[in-house]
Amino acid sequence: MARVVFLNGAFLPADEAKVSVMDRGFLFSDGVYEGVGILGGHLVDNEPHLERFERSMREIQITNPHSRAEWTRLEEELVRRNGVAEGFLYIQITRGVAERDFMFPKAVDPTVMMFTQAKSIANSPAAETGVAVITVEDQRWRRRDIKSVSLLAQVLAKQAAGDAGAQEAWMVEDGFVTEGGSSSAFIVTKAGNIVVRPLSNAILPGITRKSLLRLSKEAGITLEERLFTVQEAYDAAEAFLTSASNFVLPVVSIDGRPVGDGKPGPLTQRLRHLYLDMARVPAEAAQ
Repeated sequence: MARVVFLNGAFLPADEAKVSVMDRGFLFSDGVYEGVGILGGHLVDNEPHLERFERSMREIQITNPHSRAEWTRLEEELVRRNGVAEGFLYIQITRGVAERDFMFPKAVDPTVMMFTQAKSIANSPAAETGVAVITVEDQRWRRRDIKSVSLLAQVLAKQAAGDAGAQEAWMVEDGFVTEGGSSSAFIVTKAGNIVVRPLSNAILPGITRKSLLRLSKEAGITLEERLFTVQEAYDAAEAFLTSASNFVLPVVSIDGRPVGDGKPGPLTQRLRHLYLDMARVPAEAAQ
């Protein structure tokens, strides 16, 4: 099946979808995006993802061209047309096409694009083996709560991770871990408490993070929302990351040092199963 993408109101074969070289997303990274997991052919946590997408648009003053219901209808249609049972859906909106000028152009329609990626998430091999993480300096701008398409710092961080044989980079500012290149960062203390950085402009308000915190509280797991240092991460009993494209993944080494016994920890595995159970509910309800 040829991949179908959505671009500016039309579902098109991917090789026919074209964006102008004068698009401000291309020239200025003047746009925002969102990513949603797919499980059982259904979108996972889609409402909070769209809520965050709408907030990102408001923060950079892009007019939202669709209602929440319209976004959902378009997403679901794209998943259906591509026959994706499990994977990821990406949405991007830019300010649109205009002559290159730093000031916002007037009377320009935004560019809207979506595509899907098939990917094994529920049975990912990385969930069984865990992933390696390195730490890097956080070189991003100060409004990380906006899901901007300007991702060069994250690209460089994740490339450094790949060059080091790792799968993710945890970014560090003033000695404290902020978040991963494309994930939220968690540690588990030896007392069995989950620790995650509190929300602020310094990190993206992760949607998988949000759901996992709710599930943890419902399960009676002690949670600490506070800053944590790299040394605390080295000394942790467990560590893990969350994202829409991975759900919950154990971190088994940081900067080449094993976390705990160097294997996925029991609390991380429990949390992953809790999230998967929640994510599977829409698919099961539709059957």
